[in-house]
Amino acid sequence: MTTFIDSAATALHLITSLDSQLITIVGRSLAVSASASAMACALGLVLGAWLGVARFAGRGALLTLLNTFLAVPSVVVGLVIYLLLSRSGPLGYLGWLFSFKAMVLAQAVLVLPVVTALTRQVVEDVQLQHGEQLQSLGARPLLRSLLLAWDERYALLTVIIAGFGRAVSEVGAVMIVGGNIDGFTRVMTTAIALETSKGDLPLALGLGLILLGVVWLLNACISLLKRWRQTHEAGALASPVLGVSV
Repeated sequence: MTTFIDSAATALHLITSLDSQLITIVGRSLAVSASASAMACALGLVLGAWLGVARFAGRGALLTLLNTFLAVPSVVVGLVIYLLLSRSGPLGYLGWLFSFKAMVLAQAVLVLPVVTALTRQVVEDVQLQHGEQLQSLGARPLLRSLLLAWDERYALLTVIIAGFGRAVSEVGAVMIVGGNIDGFTRVMTTAIALETSKGDLPLALGLGLILLGVVWLLNACISLLKRWRQTHEAGALASPVLGVSV
């Protein structure tokens, strides 16, 4: 109990004093996750919106494969990317292994199925309500998917936040392809694992508290977005009635 209290007190001191090592690790972690989320969302939102509207042979098998990727362990993704980027691998000439770029790539691969699957579900649900109307107006699948995605843009903001949460809390893949090199590729999750094994509990606990705070902030943003969307939609439905009464 004394060890926990002492570690917690020291961890809070590291946070409040803006310890340089802690801040560096947190900044690098957020940069990696933000970059990976941006890459994954740029592709996943479009692909997911299209899958929500398009109908083609083999679509069911593709969706099954997509849902399977949602459950793939991060260490497996890290292993595959490690083999691709290793000196003898097909992408070894890039020289990305144990670098910032390798970690971004690994997290992007992990986030992509999440963003794609959630976007597909959002767009497919609204497609059942408005898809036939757009189709009757001559809109092709790609245009319909983009229009429906824009109509559900507030829900898709939640998808983006969920994707970032998946990235920032990941540990296995970035540890494999990044190497957890101090000052270069060490992020919050890998640092927590390493510092705990070394017995440096205050730093590990401080990083854990910050990571917990980031996850809490993401969930708070999702709740606020849902509440704001409900208020916005209620106002949009009420405005015609107000117009008539005036």
